[in-house]
Amino acid sequence: MMSSYRICVCFTRRFQGVEVDPPLDVREIFKKYAQGGSHLTADQLRRFLVEVQGGGDCISVNDAQGIVDQVLQKRHLITKFARHTLTLDDFHHYLFSPEFNPPIGSQVHQDMTAPLSHYYIYTGHNSYLTGNQLSSDCSDVPINESLKRGVRVVELDLWPNSTGDNVNVLHGRTLTTPVRLGKCLKSIKEHAFSASPYPVIITLEDHLTPALQAKVAQMLTETFGDMLFRPKSESLKEFPSPEKLKYRIIVSTKPPKEYLAAKSIKGKDKKLQEIKDSDEDEWGKEPLDIRNDHDDDNMSVTDTSEHNLDVENNEECTHELCPSAPSTYKSLIAIHAGKPKGGLKKALKVDPDKVRRLSLSEQALEKAAESHGTDIVRFTQKDILRVYPKGTRFNSSNYKPIIGWMHGAQMVAFNMQGYGKHLWSMHGMFRSNGGCGYVKKPDFLMNVGPDNHVFDPKAKLPVRKTLKVKVYMGDGWHLDFKKTDFDLYSPPDFYTRVGIVGVPVDKIMKKTKKKEDNWRPVWEEEFSFPLTVPELALLRVEVNEYDMSEKDDFGGQTCLPVAELRQGIRAVPLFNRKGEPYKSVRLLMQFEFI
Repeated sequence: MMSSYRICVCFTRRFQGVEVDPPLDVREIFKKYAQGGSHLTADQLRRFLVEVQGGGDCISVNDAQGIVDQVLQKRHLITKFARHTLTLDDFHHYLFSPEFNPPIGSQVHQDMTAPLSHYYIYTGHNSYLTGNQLSSDCSDVPINESLKRGVRVVELDLWPNSTGDNVNVLHGRTLTTPVRLGKCLKSIKEHAFSASPYPVIITLEDHLTPALQAKVAQMLTETFGDMLFRPKSESLKEFPSPEKLKYRIIVSTKPPKEYLAAKSIKGKDKKLQEIKDSDEDEWGKEPLDIRNDHDDDNMSVTDTSEHNLDVENNEECTHELCPSAPSTYKSLIAIHAGKPKGGLKKALKVDPDKVRRLSLSEQALEKAAESHGTDIVRFTQKDILRVYPKGTRFNSSNYKPIIGWMHGAQMVAFNMQGYGKHLWSMHGMFRSNGGCGYVKKPDFLMNVGPDNHVFDPKAKLPVRKTLKVKVYMGDGWHLDFKKTDFDLYSPPDFYTRVGIVGVPVDKIMKKTKKKEDNWRPVWEEEFSFPLTVPELALLRVEVNEYDMSEKDDFGGQTCLPVAELRQGIRAVPLFNRKGEPYKSVRLLMQFEFI
């Protein structure tokens, strides 16, 4: 009987949450600014906001009083207050509320009047896929979801339908089921500006006959009307600004005359050999994995077969050649995709009289960065570089975006329906600038010095800033998770991983100790992160629950742009694996720059 009783006690469930006191730092700050009293007045709160939270002198006593009233109204559910001051618990509640005290701002604050090429642009890859790259359904739903998140570049692959009289969107040469182009365009119109007023760019991967190109032009015109940006000349000398292009739809693809020119020489083998020869450059004997507008995602960068050549996604021309493609279709293309014949050096040459877009696979960019880093930076000061995932990412995973950002690539294209820490980094970058989908590139990537010198991504740089991060505590899991989601018989054992995603020398991850059996863990641990390129640094935060026998359980994550962090003690909301916000899970953290 005694033995059975002990077993029963051993597995007694202990789920009741325990209220925790405010962290020591919070208590000390309250004591200091309340001047030893039990309540914090609006004027005392204003001093705290200016001196600790970095609010600046623009904060008035009336602003602080407004905060006090909002906190009391929400916390005590009353509209008329017996008092207009905060207790220690009220003050702690204020600090721990993302609604009142978020880690970054929510407003557009950067200059939006520079050309499009001066911005990182939130870019999707194969935006119509619901899942993997080989067999998932094509739909307008993932397009809608990405636009609602703030994505500004949508990619559509256009193919003739089975009867050749209409246009489908699908991932070619795979088992993906198609969706009609018209449905995708209507969804883009409906959701384009739900998250941001700044322009949406539609990149088209075009596998169409001239007749169907004319049909696409008609569909674009009828769907978007005056929203559609029509360039005044055949080629732009400079891209317009996001500000000038508010609420506009922009089309980017390869001009149709180039499509037909690639097919105009009879004798396929001869043409393939010419392209092979022209695409070899300083890297070695393999043809470059450079695509104009067509990714040819199913091919690897190391594949030297003719299928890896830049021959319009190696698609055979099945229609009779036409000397000129539909002029209306061509007139709608505002951002021309394409590259001159020859190696990468020539492809990256800047034309003073026109701007264009060039596409590189993630592997091709890595190769190019080895010997052409400054050429890429110089190219992206005026022209647009798009980077896309390698073809072996069949499961819609993603790559490290920092390589593209370091070289000024504006369109680092991601599988938004994917998963994982690289996608979290993408989400983090585009939380910048109010989440509008356009983030101004750092000045060092746009500057040109003596002797035409530009930033060298390989240069060794000194530490310019150190970010100090203190992880105080966490809360909300008992509200957003089931009691048995982590451990069956006891509260969870949480720990936090915190670190930097950025240029290679800045990248690092650290972690707190685990706190056993606590739904409201208190860590109070501090970390320092020296940064050589703080403009491109992201603070990555991930909470896990320690599991001795299996893989640790996921408890939430976020990625925040370091350049946008508000100093002081802040409430940091966490997100699930897909990047969707939890209702209640959050951390209390402090940020300081030295």
